[in-house]
Amino acid sequence: MINEQLLHPKSIVVIGGSNNVHKPGGALVRNIIQGGFKGTLRIVNPKEDEVQGVKAFHDVKEIPPTDLAVLVVAARFCPDYVEYLAKEKEVRAFIIISAGFGEETKAGAEKEQKILDICDEYQCALIGPNCIGLLNSHHHSVFTKPIPALNPKGADFISGSGATAVFILESGVTKGLAFNSVWSIGNGKQIGIEDVLQYMDEHFDAERDSHIKLLYIENISNPDKLLFHASSLIRKGCRIAAIKAGSSESGSRAASSHTGAIASSDSAVEALFRKAGIVRCFSREELTTAGCIFSVAPPQPYSSFAIVTHAGGPGVMLTDALSKGGLKVPKLEGPATEELKNQLFAGASVSNPIDILATGTPEQLGIAIDYCDQRFPEIDAIFVIFGTPGLVQLYTAYDVLHQKIQECHKPIFPILPSVHTAGPEVAEFLKKGHVNFSDEVTLATTLTRVISTPPPAAPEIELFGVDVPRIRNIIGNIEEDGYVSPDIVHQLLESAGIPMVPEMVSNDKEALTAFAQKVGYPVVAKVVGPVHKSDVGGVALNIRTPEHLSLEFDRMMKIEGATSVMVQKMLQGTELFIGAKYEERFGHVVLCGLGGIFVEVLRDVSSGLAPLSYPEAYSMIRSLRAYKIIQGTRGQAGINQQRYAEIIVRLSTLLRFATEIKEMDINPLLADEQSVIAVDARIRIQR
Repeated sequence: MINEQLLHPKSIVVIGGSNNVHKPGGALVRNIIQGGFKGTLRIVNPKEDEVQGVKAFHDVKEIPPTDLAVLVVAARFCPDYVEYLAKEKEVRAFIIISAGFGEETKAGAEKEQKILDICDEYQCALIGPNCIGLLNSHHHSVFTKPIPALNPKGADFISGSGATAVFILESGVTKGLAFNSVWSIGNGKQIGIEDVLQYMDEHFDAERDSHIKLLYIENISNPDKLLFHASSLIRKGCRIAAIKAGSSESGSRAASSHTGAIASSDSAVEALFRKAGIVRCFSREELTTAGCIFSVAPPQPYSSFAIVTHAGGPGVMLTDALSKGGLKVPKLEGPATEELKNQLFAGASVSNPIDILATGTPEQLGIAIDYCDQRFPEIDAIFVIFGTPGLVQLYTAYDVLHQKIQECHKPIFPILPSVHTAGPEVAEFLKKGHVNFSDEVTLATTLTRVISTPPPAAPEIELFGVDVPRIRNIIGNIEEDGYVSPDIVHQLLESAGIPMVPEMVSNDKEALTAFAQKVGYPVVAKVVGPVHKSDVGGVALNIRTPEHLSLEFDRMMKIEGATSVMVQKMLQGTELFIGAKYEERFGHVVLCGLGGIFVEVLRDVSSGLAPLSYPEAYSMIRSLRAYKIIQGTRGQAGINQQRYAEIIVRLSTLLRFATEIKEMDINPLLADEQSVIAVDARIRIQR
């Protein structure tokens, strides 16, 4: 629970505060004092009479009732302090800096639980233990540096790691990123990242509160809560970027299906972030860059950019990185470009990037920016790269840049790479409230992530074309767990409106031959029984005669574990894949990508969290590295993306109402310009 005493205490007591600012207790007192805390600060230290100019109490029993207690003492003392302060001194909020709890030993976990029980009994808020503290405009109850200058419109930063929070703050401060609050939740025994988001969501004031939230997450304890409140905040106008650390695995898990081999906790995180509309980052530089992008550019579509530079190389690298992310740096042509060129020095280039040369003046920099803003309507936003060529006064150039950022209608992303040789000039620029993207490739990569992140998915479930009662009836009649028979697979997919290639499963050769004659040759034969058919020679393609089919039937029925043979009409098309796996706490993670052998070889898959909306499905498809193949390339026709998205959505709805399905894949689906049809599928049930 988050309460007024935690956020806006009228009094704070530091248990373990000291005069040694090189230790946590001393540093914390220093930060509270220097942060201008307007309430009453009390210190408990048995050996000192005064701590940094503040009267020290020798015993906690001597202090008056207090709102917030910050504990910087050994873990073994913390439970008794919490109990006494909550019971006798009316303390209703605790920040426990101390380590040595559940993150280390079983005995520590027991102490941690005792503290939580006490806080629950007395309705106390608890941050930590094992954290760096809480920083907001009312009190700086942290023991670390840097302490950024706080701004109501700066980022709210919530971290599951204290040390990492410090490094992310360092990264943000050097870019000029403003912060509004910093939450280090530590072990998060009572208040986790999801709880902080819930509080921010339920108390959100669009006029007063920050619209930027940055998260460093090590554990998602409640995915549903994170999804709900992150989505709600984003719909209210906020923008959220996050790192989820610890998602990789040392190797693929042994599994009996393509989906099982590929799906992982990382897939679940990717799916959750996509559904919530959270921009996923993979480093602290990307996270703070995303925060800076949020502060520069309003949340609207951007796809076409101009680059103004005085150095060719960075302009080329930025162009490459933007193009790789699917963003445009269009060639600028026409009378306006000729006018601009005439106002620059000989040798300057205006085709985009606009290179004003190392000798370009601050005035010419301003002219180039004005043309991008006013004369080139195809441009959505402007990058300006300006460092130290040693030929102009940077203070003057950065004054021009400052003026243009204020005047221009289009967003300007300043890239000032000379943070060492032009440190004072860059610092002066940042003091005016700007940010600096010192590396153009990191900016382009992160901007691509920001632009490609879809908005939060609609909460409604797409039911059209899905026969839910029939699905439940089929599931209810399945007697045993495990992989279900092909006819049950066919019934379930049919109930979800997912088309399947005509097929027949039988151990009767004559019946299969008659079926093949009916649907028309060529056909495909597949053994039924063994899990991986290809590995045991259980697939025969392009069967064109009854005699060939008879030979393949006889051969397959001799394969160990064979129970029957499936015959299907052989079709042509691009092979696609859809799969799903149930992840504990997250629900069903749906995967899509190229099918056949490529799904395991290339592992080019995107993930979504069931149930899916159509925008989510399209986002999944478009985020594939192989999307150009799906679109059609080099004379090859593309596939029917609408039908592919429809099948992804319908599959996710099937899973929503058949939670007993724990793993499934459809591989391949065959797709062309007109249709997408399932060829082979497997479903595993576990109740």
